Amino acid sequence: MDILADVLNKIKIAESRGAYECTVRSTKLVRSVLETMKKHGYVQDYEEFKDGKFKSVKVSLSKKINDIGIIKPRYAVGMKEYQKYETRYIPSKDFGILVISTPRGIMTNREAQEQRTGGRLIAYMY
Repeated sequence: MDILADVLNKIKIAESRGAYECTVRSTKLVRSVLETMKKHGYVQDYEEFKDGKFKSVKVSLSKKINDIGIIKPRYAVGMKEYQKYETRYIPSKDFGILVISTPRGIMTNREAQEQRTGGRLIAYMY
């Protein structure tokens, strides 16, 4: 089970249906990815709440996602390899983002290039 893949799939389906919000399961990785999405305008806001014994997140959608997906396997990326994966997963330059797990935390491909760090690819969105 990949919780992040389920979360991104639920967000994608809710966006395509025209929903204004959706509820997904919460983990530290999911919250970090949602924070990155919020910072770049792909979601409006999110709020964590307790649902029985599990934590959940209510995500307010912004209707700006064309496509979103998980990258499996999670490729290791060096500083000089970002261009290769940008052309593979993003349709054009400066149109979408790659979400990367780095030793400095979850960030986008542009932030990782500015900080000159590598990491592992997690997701893409545009």
